[in-house]
Amino acid sequence: MSNLKKKYQDEVRGSLQETFQYRNVMEIPKLTKVVINRGIGEAVANGKSVEITFDQMYALTGQKPLVTQAKKSISNFKLREGQSIGCKVTLRGNRMYEFLNKLLNVALPKIRDFRGVPSLSFDGRGNYTLGIKDDTIFPEISIDKVDKPRGFDISIVMTAKSDKEAYELLRFLGMPFRKK
Repeated sequence: MSNLKKKYQDEVRGSLQETFQYRNVMEIPKLTKVVINRGIGEAVANGKSVEITFDQMYALTGQKPLVTQAKKSISNFKLREGQSIGCKVTLRGNRMYEFLNKLLNVALPKIRDFRGVPSLSFDGRGNYTLGIKDDTIFPEISIDKVDKPRGFDISIVMTAKSDKEAYELLRFLGMPFRKK
């Protein structure tokens, strides 16, 4: 079991119940899934960038990514319907907790001049999205094999009913939010 999952079960659930006065333990917000997504604009000109992204995401998550394709053709972007333009991975269960633990304790502290993640990136329904500009902050991605830094989006989906509940859940888990 991941350290983060153990922390959630032992400490965070109790703290959330105390903070929001839940009557039923099933009301306590929990993490549902983490979706990691990278759209590759250069894939139109360079098809190898999709392979590089596929390998990086597999190394990062230990799970085979899904290659996303264009839904329709756009002539101004030289994009054809069905062309590969990105990758995404959906993590649940132990892999989700292991990835978040790695993100919070290894990757985010490696960012230069890091002042915290923005606290305004909630969607109004209790989900949080974070953009990473450089993927080399993760130890699995070798700097030697990277031709140029690429970023990706991390969406954390929770059962929280409001942004305040989701914020508190992530804060108790150790998400380093920026001071206002």
